Amino acid sequence: MTELQELIRQGEGERLEFKKRTTHPTRIARTLASLANTHGGRVLVGVDDDGRIVGVRDAEEEMYQLREAAAHYIDPPLHLRFREVEEDARVVVVVTVPESSHKPHRAQVAEGDWRAYVRVRDESVQTSQLTEKALERQEPEAPRLERLPLNKEELAVLEYLRQHPRITLSQYMKLLNIGKRRAFRTLIKLTLHGYIKHHDKEKEVYYTL
Repeated sequence: MTELQELIRQGEGERLEFKKRTTHPTRIARTLASLANTHGGRVLVGVDDDGRIVGVRDAEEEMYQLREAAAHYIDPPLHLRFREVEEDARVVVVVTVPESSHKPHRAQVAEGDWRAYVRVRDESVQTSQLTEKALERQEPEAPRLERLPLNKEELAVLEYLRQHPRITLSQYMKLLNIGKRRAFRTLIKLTLHGYIKHHDKEKEVYYTL
């Protein structure tokens, strides 16, 4: 099995995205920004959602679009690394996005409209203002458990999120049988110290790792 096949076998996730092609810089910008704002990762251009290698028609054009996205549609701009890999006469562009030390990066979604995104599982999710503040204070790959000792109630949140994609305030209250104020205080504390991310763009606020 080649290195590319091994990578594809992992499937899309927090650090890996498949793209058939780069259609426009604005569409790829939020993916690139979300990876830089989280733990970094790679984008495989020329691979469809099912992990099938379809290849790109023009690798130079793909890299041009990606550079445009990183330089003009993300603020502050990002520096990307590129590698072309040939597999069965098809070319895949492997784009490496390092985790940034200048978080948060915002992607332009429309004229004058810039939004920050983070990676949640295999999706780019828009952040809340609270998460943006936490990102500003984060160091890349910071050793989180050394920064703040956690109690049982706080550790329970992290354990739950390792097994489930998200948790809400009401779920956390039920999980530990505690009151709303106490539960909310714990979740906000964990958000501000960079352990979890706060999302407020849906009907009910939720938290992710």
